[in-house]
Amino acid sequence: MISTHILDTHLGNPASGVEVKLQKQTGDTWTDIGVDRTNDDGRIVYDCAYEAGVYRLDFEIEEYYAKNKQEFFFVTVPIIFNITDTNRKYHVPLLLNPFGYTTYRGS
Repeated sequence: MISTHILDTHLGNPASGVEVKLQKQTGDTWTDIGVDRTNDDGRIVYDCAYEAGVYRLDFEIEEYYAKNKQEFFFVTVPIIFNITDTNRKYHVPLLLNPFGYTTYRGS
């Protein structure tokens, strides 16, 4: 299971309504696993197989900032990560502000 959460650290609130695409790398190509929008709490849980491999989350944040009438620098945030242990859950949060972001492997 892969999940994510976006916290807008500038406003101190979850970022709701952000489109996030999950993909898995197969050779030189990316295969779509799922696409969803963050809920009111800024969260998405993807219903996907527990498979090892390289994955990418693409956070489409341009619309979020335009909707909130905020100046911003980044248009999208790609996070690429490697899953080796298929016996655990993977939570990949995004801490977001208009001019930067950070992430980590959560639990």
